Amino acid sequence: MSEPARFDRGHTDDLMTFLAASPSPYHAVAMAAERLEKAGFRQVAETDAWEGTSGGKYVLRGGAIIAWYVPEGAAPHTPFRIVGAHTDSPNLRVKPLPDSGAHGWRQVAVEIYGGPLLNSWLDRDLGLAGRLTLRDGSTRLVNVDRPLLRVPQLAIHLDRSVTADGLKLDKQRHLQPVWGLGHEVRDGDLIAFLEETAGLPAGEVTGWDLMTHSVEKPAYLGRDRELLAGPRMDNLLSVHAGTAALTAVAAGASKPASIPVLAAFDHEENGSQSDTGADGPLLGNVLERSVFARGGSYEDRARAFAGTVCLSSDTGHAVHPNYAERHDPTHHPRVNGGPILKVNVNNRYATDGSGRAEFAAACEQAGVPFQSFVSNNSMPCGTTIGPITAARHGIRTVDIGVAILSMHSARELCGADDPFLLANALTAFLER
Repeated sequence: MSEPARFDRGHTDDLMTFLAASPSPYHAVAMAAERLEKAGFRQVAETDAWEGTSGGKYVLRGGAIIAWYVPEGAAPHTPFRIVGAHTDSPNLRVKPLPDSGAHGWRQVAVEIYGGPLLNSWLDRDLGLAGRLTLRDGSTRLVNVDRPLLRVPQLAIHLDRSVTADGLKLDKQRHLQPVWGLGHEVRDGDLIAFLEETAGLPAGEVTGWDLMTHSVEKPAYLGRDRELLAGPRMDNLLSVHAGTAALTAVAAGASKPASIPVLAAFDHEENGSQSDTGADGPLLGNVLERSVFARGGSYEDRARAFAGTVCLSSDTGHAVHPNYAERHDPTHHPRVNGGPILKVNVNNRYATDGSGRAEFAAACEQAGVPFQSFVSNNSMPCGTTIGPITAARHGIRTVDIGVAILSMHSARELCGADDPFLLANALTAFLER
């Protein structure tokens, strides 16, 4: 076994920078692409003919990125080793007609994306970020990273039942944020404001994909700063670790025997069924074109896929000190205990015994401890891109991740050492 991985808070510091700069999936893939470019990777367009040259390449599509590194002399049937993740997080997203308001308040009409903990979005200073589409079809990223919006909670004096019955929120009526004052709702105000913010001419924006985010920055927490609090760790923590692992393997002295891949998808939080989701054709198309660009045949493609392994990396549940009974009594993943191996015999996770052995070997090589997670039999189990990837592409897939608290909150909590341990395990996996 290798020497245990030494904790490196530099990695976690960098994760905090990544989280703060990635308020939307579009920003997250732009950040990943920037890091890949610095490591020598080059973007290829899906509309161009691809060359079978060695080196690092990546494809961007909306809020998804697929990146891979072809070692010198790789045969067409060389298998892939994939780290899978997703770029989206539950939040409040702007509707097509965003300008609304009542009783002297100006508001923004929003729709609920995914399954957020709704109460975590109350009384929190929110920014607005995403993608603007212009008249010529090009896109522009926008990020208003200051207190712009707020969803005000009703005072307890006006709803005494909260104490006895708990908070009950109507998704349509109670989650619409305020952003100013005015008795007249003026259509186009929000987009005009964003055009001005982005330095665009008035009327230039014809489409948008916009979402709210907490403007509170990631921060170390606790007496000894052993915890990390921040937004969108589900699942940008894995995107960041996967990017770090891929660039580390590409820069290594010894080149991998397989082709290492990072596949970060959008829309996991609402089912993955999109052209940028794990249930779409993007990953399969990229892998096949890589085989064919190196002179491969369908037989080479089949051989490559048969030898391919994917680690689906997504956050999981650490044992909660106030709700320990909600967890399986013999499986209590702890923060800073290393990454977790997710198992569900009903295939909500894709891990089987051979997958466990695969991950155990990577962790042993990296000197990283790992833990096992299984749901309480009385609780429904969540799922990931893992089973989708396995079923859609016939690729052996293993579900893993980092144990956190407050999953799907506007602000989540993990151990400050676990991101580094995950990145080390992913690096060892891609090198194998």
